[in-house]
Amino acid sequence: MSRRDDLSPEDRRIWARVAGSVTPSKPKKPPRVLAGGAIADPPAAPHPTGAVKARPNPAPSWTPDATSQARIRGLPDELEPRRQRRLSRERDPIEARIDLHGYRRFQAQDALTAFLMGAQARGYRSVLVITGQGRRGGGVIRASVHEWLQAPALRGVVSGFASAARHHGGEGALYVTIRRG
Repeated sequence: MSRRDDLSPEDRRIWARVAGSVTPSKPKKPPRVLAGGAIADPPAAPHPTGAVKARPNPAPSWTPDATSQARIRGLPDELEPRRQRRLSRERDPIEARIDLHGYRRFQAQDALTAFLMGAQARGYRSVLVITGQGRRGGGVIRASVHEWLQAPALRGVVSGFASAARHHGGEGALYVTIRRG
């Protein structure tokens, strides 16, 4: 019996996620073929103890700040206070909700991703994601949801997020605004 037969379906799914997140190393360049079919020797690597010539590395004239870096990468922004206030007072409608109570970590991530992509397809602009606070305020889903919302898979979907008002779940919930599809 091989080791793969010993894995449960949950373990196989987790392993598939891990294996899918790994990028293979760069393949070595094939040897050059010279005229007449001769193969050229690759250049010798420098000796580890040998002297290394330092190239001058000019400093860029403009260094972007953190907010412009976030915009360049397409990361979701923190909601503007006015938008957050409108959502908390229900002046802007919360068009859909998802409650992640009872999900395991990877199940919750898959459900959240599918929910947000579906919300964008339906043309929703703001949704409520209920994570719960976890035991003694340290839930796994609550701790991971910010990372999930900033992941490359959701960068084209999520435009911003912020903690919800107390009557919507407080620290155990998030307002999420959706980009137009």
